[in-house]
Amino acid sequence: MNRDLTFRHWISALCLGIALLSGGCATARESGKLANVMILATGGTIAGTGATSTTTVGYTAATVGVARLIEAVPELKTVANVKGEQVFQIASENMNNDYWLKLAKRINELLAQDDVDGIVITHGTDTIEETAYFLNLVVKSRKPVVIVGAMRPSTAISADGPVNLYNATILAASEAAVGKGVLVVLNDQINGAREVTKTNTANADTFRSWELGFLGYMQNNQPYFYRQSTRRHTADTEFDVSKLDALPAVDIVYGYANMNRTAVDAFVAAGDKGIIHAGVGDGSLARPAVEPALIEARKKGVVIVRSSRVGNGIVARNGEAKDDDLDFVVSDTLNPQKARILLMLALTKTSDTKEIQRMFYTY
Repeated sequence: MNRDLTFRHWISALCLGIALLSGGCATARESGKLANVMILATGGTIAGTGATSTTTVGYTAATVGVARLIEAVPELKTVANVKGEQVFQIASENMNNDYWLKLAKRINELLAQDDVDGIVITHGTDTIEETAYFLNLVVKSRKPVVIVGAMRPSTAISADGPVNLYNATILAASEAAVGKGVLVVLNDQINGAREVTKTNTANADTFRSWELGFLGYMQNNQPYFYRQSTRRHTADTEFDVSKLDALPAVDIVYGYANMNRTAVDAFVAAGDKGIIHAGVGDGSLARPAVEPALIEARKKGVVIVRSSRVGNGIVARNGEAKDDDLDFVVSDTLNPQKARILLMLALTKTSDTKEIQRMFYTY
């Protein structure tokens, strides 16, 4: 037998096996063939228009459809076979649970198809981090899912949307992105869904992962990864939204000096199943104003999660509150808005606070 031929067959089988383990058959594309990328449009500034080319404040979001977004970047056809679909058309401050469920179900339908290798989602930047984390928990595939937005409307002189969309499409078509979880790419920077947050109201360099850092960069038409999340995501989570029509009601109470219990009592009266307390410092609870209200809420069956408004660091269990005694949950490093998402999904599985705490340490 020809030893060189045998060796080449062995290498080919090994590479195919690695591809299948890391992301399924979609990663084992024939050399030279472009990936099939679906662009799902949801609105936002990337689809916005202003009165003039210098209008970067006071523009109207979500006015440009997906076809025009794709047409504006003809270079897309050189990096992927691109198709577009308008899932909905909103400014992202209007995002809600119903939109999330609709989007997640459509993504899972598409990723189950052999002719879809990756997905790009165009989205407003105000809630992009929340949509990304929600999808990171409920997408049931290792194929790339990339969320992209823009800080300037499409009509601006130096609109950032086209290059961001171009980079996002390259990333979604890349085998390097397989198994990395849901990614957010803007300004040539790749962030993971769990850590990314918007840090500036207007600058193009707004998205950061604070102390934990970017996953990588886009440079010269390709992604470069330097780290990845150790937390479970996408195909490895226990959450399934395929049969869900709604999510449990969970709201956030913000901590501040001289706060009172009004918000806690109102959310309990409204029927909330969970409350995220965005406490000061290490998730501290104001006494005697708020802690008694949270204790009473927990006795009524409302799940209480201590998070922090700080934006960095671990919320220590049994640190600023006797969590074991009070039967509270802590958010680990999740910010309040992401803690809300995980708690909603957790409550679709269980109301056992020990199990919910496990989920916060897992995801």
